[in-house]
Amino acid sequence: MGILLKYMLLGLSLAAPIGPINAAQMDKGIRSGFWHAWMVGLGATTADAIYMALVYMGLVHFLDAPVIKAFLWLFGCFVLIYTGIESFQSSGVMVLSKKQGSEKKWRCFLSGFFMSLTNPLTILFWLGIYGSILAETAATYHKQQLFLISGAIFSGILLWDFTMALVASSFRRYLADSLLKLISRISGLSLIGFGCYFGYQAFKFLWN
Repeated sequence: MGILLKYMLLGLSLAAPIGPINAAQMDKGIRSGFWHAWMVGLGATTADAIYMALVYMGLVHFLDAPVIKAFLWLFGCFVLIYTGIESFQSSGVMVLSKKQGSEKKWRCFLSGFFMSLTNPLTILFWLGIYGSILAETAATYHKQQLFLISGAIFSGILLWDFTMALVASSFRRYLADSLLKLISRISGLSLIGFGCYFGYQAFKFLWN
């Protein structure tokens, strides 16, 4: 039980650093409420699960191909900048109420999914962190225990996504409208910033 708690806390710590997913969840939670924010997190977690499976099966190395890396950087740049601009522009006319937002939840899910799926840092993250965990535990634990450890990491990530959605939707209920608009704009600008970083990495990668 202790080992599972350890890896669950690892999953929490891996998901906690501020990034595009957390910024998008904050924006959706303020704009539309808990469920929309959580769907962004679930979409990202689904992409994480795909990469975990690829690392587990040893198939992730095909993503090292230059054309794949360039595509992911460029497409990730487009997704983040588009989402950030949309968020920033709509924050100026955002009408806050206690009602849930009208945006479709499946769109929030796809937004989080593609943000995470097209993030090359996600690939490096899972290859480096999860790959090293597999290498360490494979020598000590049986295959069934590896599944439990992987599930504990995944549970920690889900718990963080739930917490982020809860915090963002709580902001929606308790903070003043002007402050919520400011937070939404900051979230949008951070997404644009991450997108520009992706674009820079794509340019640097193609140039070299």
